[in-house]
Amino acid sequence: MYAHRLLVIGLAAAAQLCSADTYHKSPCNAVHWTHMLEGKILVEGRDAKPVDIESLFVYEHDLPPNHRIIHTFDDEVADRRPDRLTIYVDRENIFLNAFCIGSRGRKNEAPSSSARGPAAAALRKKQKMEPEAMEDGDGSVPSPMHISTPTGPANADGGAASAPRVLTDADPIAVNIAVDIDGAPAHLQQGLRQIVEGHNVAYFVRPGGAVAAGAYVWRVQFARSDDVAAGTFDVRSAAGGGQQPPLVTVRYSRTIDAFRALGQVLTAARAAELTGDQALRAPEFTISEQAQFETLALMIDCSRNGVLGVKNVYAMLRNMALMGYTMLQLYTEDTYRVAGEPFFGYLRGGYSQDELRAIDDYAFALGVEVVACIQTLGHLGQMLQWPRYAGLRDTNEVILSRLPETYAFLEKLIATASAPLRSRRIHIGMDEAYGVGEGRFRTLFGAQEGTAIFVEHLGRVHEICRRHGLRPMIWSDMLFCLAAKNNALYAYYDQTNNPAEALRKVEGIPPDMDLVFWDYYHTLPEIYARKIQQHRELGCESPWMAGGAWTWSRLWCYLPFSFETNRASLTAAKSGAGRVTSYMLTIWGDEGNECDFFSALPAMLYVANQAHTEMAEISADFMENSFAAICGGSLGDWMFASGLDEIPQPGQAADMRAQLPSNMSKWLLWEDPMLSFMSPQYAALDLDAHYTHLADRLLECALASTGSARAAPARYPLNRLLRMPGLLARVLSLKCHLRERLARPYRAGDRAALLQVAETRLRPLIEAQRELWLYHRARWHRIYKPFGWETLELRYGGLTARLQTMYDRIASYALQQPMSLLRRSRAIGVTAGISRHPALLPARSRNPSKTVDDMPLSTGAMIGGSVPLAPGPSMSADQGSGLSVGDVPSWLPAITSVAATTTTMMES
Repeated sequence: MYAHRLLVIGLAAAAQLCSADTYHKSPCNAVHWTHMLEGKILVEGRDAKPVDIESLFVYEHDLPPNHRIIHTFDDEVADRRPDRLTIYVDRENIFLNAFCIGSRGRKNEAPSSSARGPAAAALRKKQKMEPEAMEDGDGSVPSPMHISTPTGPANADGGAASAPRVLTDADPIAVNIAVDIDGAPAHLQQGLRQIVEGHNVAYFVRPGGAVAAGAYVWRVQFARSDDVAAGTFDVRSAAGGGQQPPLVTVRYSRTIDAFRALGQVLTAARAAELTGDQALRAPEFTISEQAQFETLALMIDCSRNGVLGVKNVYAMLRNMALMGYTMLQLYTEDTYRVAGEPFFGYLRGGYSQDELRAIDDYAFALGVEVVACIQTLGHLGQMLQWPRYAGLRDTNEVILSRLPETYAFLEKLIATASAPLRSRRIHIGMDEAYGVGEGRFRTLFGAQEGTAIFVEHLGRVHEICRRHGLRPMIWSDMLFCLAAKNNALYAYYDQTNNPAEALRKVEGIPPDMDLVFWDYYHTLPEIYARKIQQHRELGCESPWMAGGAWTWSRLWCYLPFSFETNRASLTAAKSGAGRVTSYMLTIWGDEGNECDFFSALPAMLYVANQAHTEMAEISADFMENSFAAICGGSLGDWMFASGLDEIPQPGQAADMRAQLPSNMSKWLLWEDPMLSFMSPQYAALDLDAHYTHLADRLLECALASTGSARAAPARYPLNRLLRMPGLLARVLSLKCHLRERLARPYRAGDRAALLQVAETRLRPLIEAQRELWLYHRARWHRIYKPFGWETLELRYGGLTARLQTMYDRIASYALQQPMSLLRRSRAIGVTAGISRHPALLPARSRNPSKTVDDMPLSTGAMIGGSVPLAPGPSMSADQGSGLSVGDVPSWLPAITSVAATTTTMMES
């Protein structure tokens, strides 16, 4: 039920599989036709659409003979005729999936029905082509989650199973899960209430709530058992007696295992919806797993501008529990309040003791341990910038070691950070402390060897932790960098650099100090395995392994590379030679925390699923079902959003083992529009079409998840967050190649053509950029504390000013008038947002009266009290705008809040 194939999720092989030689172009090769039709619209004749956008369309006469096209809203199913290609499209003839039976009777099905676009290829197309080794005796591929389901025909009459189903937002939830909270063990009850009442998808029957009309009901009960080992659970379904609904029983040992099991029941419910009524009416399945790590931790950066709001920490914790994470670390350099230290975290939005205590209580009910994660050496620049702490400064970022006052202060920090938490573990940081001993330390104590300074400081901080009954852990990079006398990451990852000899010359690290090896870059398991062994040679028998979800220095998590690097590190961490007992996934916010951390949910889920199987590959179908059921999003659409940083380069397959993933979208967004220094690098690429396709698809997905006319709860409520990458793609589609478009008429002296480009590209760009800023601002204040947004708003303000200047200068030149004499209506910086320029509207979504989050976008709703401004380029002079500066524009279809239909997990 869960898996038709096993996938190695990666990039390099995905690019290879996209080549023409990989696909056998027979008439009934569904994989080939999925590749060819992906993202296309099917039309009947070549005269149906303009020629200049013909590449978006495929004509029926180009398809194989005897093909069949089925709309998802029809009752038709594939007739299973050999060698007939069946193509599924939506209401607007957009391709969804392809299906056929080969001449020998074997099913030939596309990898997925929901993943589209270049980024989806990393999840969909990198298949393990080894059926002999992978298949069971009946030809089916086993699920990596060890889920057993009955075999046999899917239809009740014994006939052939129907064609693969596509669940869209129009499909109501078909199964309701009734959890017996009052009958559950006492230690589970509060956590179950938190999950049931706060879950993002309407699978659960809430206390006092009614079952959805037409939905099947599954009862779920929990039983703690000494016969079940820690890290495992056993789930079994059984038919209900009499008129009772079927009963699913979960037997477990640890609290977190019970919640992981509940997440798997949700996944089974989603899979049953795809199978048919029989699987919903009388589910027959068993689920068992074995956790591969004693500790599976998630670390969230709360120090790079964005401090996650408490309610959004709760939302993360609910997701973590259903995925099976056992630990949460909130990385706080100076973003926790310390009594008597008003300049520690000054204007940074730090957590109070009450907030941390509330987070710990909420997590405890879910079986999640909250561990303080602070800094006690480097990364303290936010604190050390203040004169109050000048005496504790070694360098701008590193605190002064060996000074008694330093350790009195650090003890205060350690005691404060750990006090509100139950855990007796603490992460004391000490990573990237570049220049330790090279600043005021050298002036006061003379030049000394870096490793000796570091180990001495480590020992004194360890003693503080011991006095407070805490077991500390540190990032391990400085041990390697100091031994190599090289601050670059190369020194950390150099396979020949082993600091064991350097440590033998000093006291060494304390025996109960845990070392966390972090590596977010490599894609080969053996690289991780060798480094893990080097950590053991330092005296740490059980080092931690930390991977990363690529959220830093970008505006949306780059999922394909997150999957590939974590797959490599997890493979090493689960192997016999490199096996470790603790794995951590990190979510960093470097460069201002522009990224929505919730965009990392698929990476969190992938790591969690990998951490509960010995296998190295995860089924794409299983990932799709679990992401939809647990998080409430369409995995294919979220993978598609990673196309922001996947730049199409025909004929070039990038070797991701030799370079870091691109963050093109960030550079293209913030680069100066007039100078456009990056434009020569992408001059040969059609970024306009790339980002336009992204924008239309993502905005459509976001709009579909929150339609105001919806009668039932959304199936993919999390898809509303795709509005952010959609708006960003819209801005980039207008900004890329802008300088080139302007330079051509300028060099030719064609002032009219120059002005036309400014009116049709630059003005819409300014309006689109303003919409992105407004939505980003609303989203930030919804999930983070307000402190830190000023950094990003200054970037938006600078971009707005430069675009305004660019337009004014072009208009002045084209009209041959001084800028001071230009008409008021051309002051786009004031009238931004009032245009309804069709270039900005998705072709299939042009309703201007939607809402963004809780802010109305209907023009009529805002007219009262606002001052009409000059008309936009597509408005008449007597119409006005009905908008005042700072209002939200009405020209782009926006996203409504889902508060009226379902309790969301993202509200703060």
